[in-house]
Amino acid sequence: MAMPMRRTLLALHRVTCHTMKNAEASLDVRRPLPMVVPVRTKKRYFIPAPPGVKGKNVENPEAKAKAAGLTFRQEYAERPINIACSVGIFDPYIPPEGDARLSTLSKEGLKQRSEQIRQSAASKLAIRKIKEYDSEFTTKQFPEFAQDIFVGAHSALTQFNKEKLHSLVTERCYPEMTRGNRYKTIRWRFVESLEPPRVVHARCTDMVTKGNLYGQVTLRMHSRQTLAVYDRFGRLMLGSEEEPKDVLEYLVFERHIVNPYGRWRLHGKIIPAWSPPKDAIIKTVMIPGPELKPGQEFDALNYQVPKPAAVQWNQ
Repeated sequence: MAMPMRRTLLALHRVTCHTMKNAEASLDVRRPLPMVVPVRTKKRYFIPAPPGVKGKNVENPEAKAKAAGLTFRQEYAERPINIACSVGIFDPYIPPEGDARLSTLSKEGLKQRSEQIRQSAASKLAIRKIKEYDSEFTTKQFPEFAQDIFVGAHSALTQFNKEKLHSLVTERCYPEMTRGNRYKTIRWRFVESLEPPRVVHARCTDMVTKGNLYGQVTLRMHSRQTLAVYDRFGRLMLGSEEEPKDVLEYLVFERHIVNPYGRWRLHGKIIPAWSPPKDAIIKTVMIPGPELKPGQEFDALNYQVPKPAAVQWNQ
């Protein structure tokens, strides 16, 4: 019974389909073609090689990126420069040995003084060049103005005032002053001047182009200061806030004299070869102790600190 019924339905379906096709052909009815939407295509992502496997693979990463449909960025060996200041100190001043210790009335003091006068010809030419662009520059008034810049820059450093510090020091001097001071507390104070500051050296040199001039003036400053540096735990690392020290410094100030809006800023410091060594920094370290049980007290008098093993090293 099931088989004849199935044959009858199939025959009826064929007749119905044939009748509908004839009707569509007579009425010229066109059905829309089926739209094919791609669900998944070729993978077009580019994964760069890890750093450790860079030299091992022989495959060309540029060709692989191009095949993936990506542009390979070209690498340039460039270094940004800043023309607001120079990259260093031009012809640095060499301080005479025993400065601020030898009297000008002694034989060696008179010899050093005569040598300075003989070598000051280049400085006079540079000062004359600086005065062509800066009419207000004088060797008599500049030392006091430069000393105010020095005091303001170090005060801004102790207060971590970056905006004021950038206006008082050059882009070369800024990282040298702020490097390593992130988790430290600095206490600095200018007490007095032992000798009036004076200009001992001047240079005017161009950079990049011939007319791009920079003026550098070296100032000799003998003063009394206090400095104390604390670590992040509040422990004293260097110096003292109560004991002032006599400091002899040779400071270099620079200005982009071609720029009408340029200003004199602290550029660097000259440390003589005969200067005494700096004080050692007191570091806070953890001394390994014995493992104590709960309720057990540590007896510091009877405990011996283990000595580290000898390690060979070279400098």
